Amino acid sequence: MNLNLISCDAQRPDKRGIAKCIAEVSVNMSESLSNELTEILLEGDAVAIEMEDKNAGSGLRALRKLDVDYEIIE
Repeated sequence: MNLNLISCDAQRPDKRGIAKCIAEVSVNMSESLSNELTEILLEGDAVAIEMEDKNAGSGLRALRKLDVDYEIIE
């Protein structure tokens, strides 16, 4: 499943939490790359990631909890 992470609406975003979440739910994502993608996301640009299907439900729930807006790309 491919996701487009659009923005983070949290007043005080949890950078470490978002980066950890991205690294855990993504396919073959290193911790350093997830940190870079988190910075890009928080600067206001969209980020595309590939998500493992088996973690889809819990991964999407974790992103919503961190106030990350996303769209599913087929």
